Amino acid sequence: MPINVTVPELGESIVEATIVRWFKSEGDPVKIGEPLVELETEKANFEVASEKEGTLISILKRDGEDVEVGEVLGVIEEGKAGAAPGPKEAPKPAAEAKEEAVKRPDPAAERVTPVARRIAEEKQADLGKVEGTGPSGRITKEDVEIYIEKQAEEAAQAKVSRSEPARGKSPALVEAKEATVLRIARDAREERIKMSRRRRTIARRMLEATQSTAMLTTFNEIDMGAVMELRRRRKESFKEKFGVSLGLNSFFVKAAIGALKEFPQVNAEIDGDDMIIKHYYDIGVAIGATEGLVVPVLRNADSMSFAAIEKGIKDFAQRAEDNTLTLEEIMGGTFTITNGGVFGSLMSTPILNPPQSGILGLHKIEDRAVAVSGSVAIRPMMYVALSYDHRIVDGREAVQFLVRIKELIEDPESLLLEG
Repeated sequence: MPINVTVPELGESIVEATIVRWFKSEGDPVKIGEPLVELETEKANFEVASEKEGTLISILKRDGEDVEVGEVLGVIEEGKAGAAPGPKEAPKPAAEAKEEAVKRPDPAAERVTPVARRIAEEKQADLGKVEGTGPSGRITKEDVEIYIEKQAEEAAQAKVSRSEPARGKSPALVEAKEATVLRIARDAREERIKMSRRRRTIARRMLEATQSTAMLTTFNEIDMGAVMELRRRRKESFKEKFGVSLGLNSFFVKAAIGALKEFPQVNAEIDGDDMIIKHYYDIGVAIGATEGLVVPVLRNADSMSFAAIEKGIKDFAQRAEDNTLTLEEIMGGTFTITNGGVFGSLMSTPILNPPQSGILGLHKIEDRAVAVSGSVAIRPMMYVALSYDHRIVDGREAVQFLVRIKELIEDPESLLLEG
């Protein structure tokens, strides 16, 4: 009995995925629970396992193709793994065969991804004229977008040509042709690489954050001397006891929670005309993995110890590189911390992670001359930035929030009280 392998539910608000690779080929035996195919979503990669034992007799969606929830990826012939297919069924009555033919999807329709078809319909693009570059010549979203852009360029060029004088060549036309020659020469030295689904999602979400929020950023600077001295004194005993290094992240997670308790709007989100205040603290920690930025979440971080926070972040960083983070681990979150300082950034403006209303940006620690008790001293200073949604957080609260972060970090013992 044939069993369809379909794209399962992918999680909250996720309706699409990209096939990374098949672990099996057509004709391979499969067992219950055995991984069949790896999918990449906008948040994480995960494997689709076989729900039946049998033989993979057909692969309908190939590596690199975009698929939606519920789409059929392949077909398994149920039975003992590796067993030969059973005898062919007897021919069905003509009426029944005709009815099945009507239900069966048009093979030509399988040449277009659902997203590509939707864009073509919205832009009234003729799919018959679009060249497919996907597996087996399938038309992808990018193919449709390139076709639409090309059509627009050709229409613009035709408009310019109609406006030219009937006799002779105008300087504008000559210049346009020379520019075309230069562009062709330049294109020969360019490389076109399709963005991964995660990179496309990052691009989309970053754009949405800037367009759908009233984002503003406030800055401050923190003397890291006290924290660095505490780490120096405690680092060996801490690692010996807990098996993990005492880093900076745990201090800022604790400080952020202390500040969020005093300024709850920064830990809130907007839903229509309502403001949802969250009295729990799920702190997202931005990690710059090779495949792209991910933000796994420390759940109920206010109840976590310094050691638990450090272990959690270390585990997240490792599994971000291995693409083994689960959807549950990177969904939600009430506030985010991002540390560009690990890459050498001295100052930056972090972008919000909607629907969150605040994100704290950390930066490189650098020795600078500062005034201390009326005299100049060299101190390890860090610039910090808070980007916030001005629709829900006023400037006064944002500045005071960041000041509270500064106070807690410069007096790290107070974090024990806040924790």
